[in-house]
Formats: sequence, structure tokens, C-alpha cells
Amino acid sequence: MSAPEEPRSRTVRVAALARVEGEGALHIRVRGAEVERVSLEIYEPPRFFEGLLRGRAWTEAPDVTARICGICPVAYQMSAVHALEAGVGAQVTGPLRDLRRLLYCGEWIESHTLHAFMLHAPDFLGYPDAIRMAKDHPERVKAGLEVKKAGNALVALVGGREVHPINVRVGGFYRAPTRAELAALEAPLARARDLALEALAWTATFSYPGLALERELVALRHPAEYPMNEGRIVSTKGLDCAAEEFDQHMVEEQVAHSTALHARLRGRGHYLTGPLARWALARDLLPAWLLEAARAAGLDGPVTDPFRSIGVRLVEVAYACDEAVRLIRAYAPPPAPALALAPRAGSGAWATEAPRGLLWHRYALDDAGAIVSARIVPPTSQNQASIEDDLRALAADLLRDPHLAEDVLARRCEAAVRNHDPCISCSTHFLKLHLERVP
Repeated sequence: MSAPEEPRSRTVRVAALARVEGEGALHIRVRGAEVERVSLEIYEPPRFFEGLLRGRAWTEAPDVTARICGICPVAYQMSAVHALEAGVGAQVTGPLRDLRRLLYCGEWIESHTLHAFMLHAPDFLGYPDAIRMAKDHPERVKAGLEVKKAGNALVALVGGREVHPINVRVGGFYRAPTRAELAALEAPLARARDLALEALAWTATFSYPGLALERELVALRHPAEYPMNEGRIVSTKGLDCAAEEFDQHMVEEQVAHSTALHARLRGRGHYLTGPLARWALARDLLPAWLLEAARAAGLDGPVTDPFRSIGVRLVEVAYACDEAVRLIRAYAPPPAPALALAPRAGSGAWATEAPRGLLWHRYALDDAGAIVSARIVPPTSQNQASIEDDLRALAADLLRDPHLAEDVLARRCEAAVRNHDPCISCSTHFLKLHLERVP
């Protein structure tokens, strides 16, 4: 009798992860037919924003934190100003609150559209990038650019410019737009809503792997509106807490293979934030016409296949466009662009819904308004461990085929990471793929 064949060893490498923000590596270790280890090796250097904020005036936090990310600076600004206002016992209401929600709509439109049309859609159509996809699907790429342009215009008007907005301040804004300025954006936003709905229907024609992944999903829940700037932090497994209590439930840990921290819930393990979480926990707050469009595109009930996140993102684009139109039609300029707030010693925490998921800030101030400490927990660092779980499940499924080409495996793993639109630079502070088989 011949000796049993030893499991062969092989390594798959991808020089760089395409179509995500940031750099890093993925290492998969396989023993026989079992996936033994999966790690996202984030090697971007830490940027020490929390340390940079210490000693600065509280008024500087919105502009400093906006520089953490060029894709979702509004999210950092909104989490910062709300946390600082909570620390001094202030609450922004009325037209200023509406303007903040309007600005957040612009960022959702910008970010989700870039990801869905330009970064994620090529995975489903077999193209290496959007440029080559445009040769065969020019109308889709043009539609994506038109939708993004509408979001850009909204952020530029309310935020002061398209990237790293400069109009946001503690208490409100430096300048409030006029009714006429906002009214000029209504038609482009309504058109962008329709284009997003067409793209949502387009995703129903894509082929999905049918992964059914069970994990705890965490998002904000507001009693009356789909969450952006406000709400309690809830989960699909019973978590329900105010933002100031979140760090009592969430733990960040350093792992050897990453310069970004991994987050988990105490006694519960890994969790996932982002569009799939918001869809699971707040979709009942979406309008009926949009839920019907989602059902027609195959999104009916909780979504367990992360590859279908592209559809959920387009649902949120359509919602953000429609919500922006509603806010513009109801807009009345505020008496003043900002509340006059004075600092005081204390601390405050807040969470908002960045396009990629829950973004949590906490600040402590002294009597003069200098920042004593700052803590920022971005969505990608919260999602990293769950992304590894996704990759482990996907790799185990794919490796059942002993003849699967290694370049195909690598592309599928890259696509699985892109499902969550990770902002790796935000989280460090990814993609070389190493597939290692050991006996």
C-alpha cells in the first residue's frame, strides 16, 4: 500500500489590495483542507490623531479630525462636534440640526456611490477596475459620476468644500446656506435618486456566492428616522446603550499582525457595523417605496451575504438623495449659523453613522476648553475582526475545490474585503495575500 499523499503546500500573493483606501496584507494558512489562520496584516504606520488633539482648543477638533479621512471627513466632524457639545451639555436643534443631517446625506451619496459604482461593481462583472468596465458599461459609469457629482455639490455648499469641509464648527456652522442656494441642488439630487434606484435594480442581475454569515450587527437606532447623527447604539443580539456607555461594552485590543486595533463586545466577541447593520436594525424606518425597490432587487429581510452589501449601499444612496430633497424643501435659514457655546471641564461621547459604519468619539476638556484626552474608534477597526471571519468562511468554501486557480482565489478574497469598503488608513492607522499550506 502506498503512503498517503501529503497535503501540498502553496502560497498565493497579491502585491497590493486594489480599490480600497489604504495598504496592508492578507495571510491565509491552510493545513490540509482546513483554514487554520486568517489575518489582515495592516502595516500602515499609526498617525496618532488622538495624541495630536491633546492640548488643542476644542474648536480645532472638527478640522483636525476631518483630516483623518478624505472619503468620509463629514463623519469625523459630526462625531466630534456632537461629542464636544454633549460634554458641555448643549444640543443643536431646528434648522442647524437639519443642516447637519443634510451634510451627512451628501457624504453618504459621495462615498457609497464611489464604492458601489467604481470600486465594487467591477468585482461582479469580471473587470479589474472601473476604467475597463467603462468600455462595456459606459452608461453605468456615467450614472455613477452624475450621482457622485450631486453629493459633491451638496457637501461643497453646506460644508464649504468637497473634501475636508471647512464650514463645520462646534455649535453649528460658520455660514448657513440660503434657500436659493439649496433649491438649486434639488433637481440634481432627485435625478441622482432615480439613477441610484436604476443601479439597485441592476445589482439584482449580479451573481452572489450565497454566503450566510451569522454575526452580531451594531448600529444606531433612532425612534423616528433612519440613523445618521443621532440614536442609541443597538445590536441584533440585544445591546442597547447610549453613546457615553459604549466603551463599557466595547473593548479594543492590539493584535500582533496589525497596526490597527481590533474591537469586540465584552463577553460577546466580534461584531460588524455599516450598511448591513443599519439595514438589519433600522430598515423599518425607510419609506415604503424604497423598501419595495429593495425587495425587487432581492433584499428582503436581514442580509447575511456580505457580497449583497452593494445593493444595501445603493438603497442608502437613494434614501440620502430623497432625504436631502425633503430637507431642502423644508429648509428655513436659522437665526444664527451657530450656537454661542462656552467650554467647561468635563467629558462627552457621541456616535454617528459613517458610510462604513459606527464612528465613536470621546473627548475630555479642561476649564479653558483645551482637549485633555481624545479617543476615536473608527468603523473599520471595529469591522476588521469580522472581515477576517468572512475571509475564513469564504476561503474554506473555495478551497473545497482542489483545482481552484490561485489567482481566482486571490481575487475572491480581495472582493470579500471590498464588501465592507474598508478605510484602512482610518483604522491605522492590505493587499498582499499569502496562502500557506502546511502538512
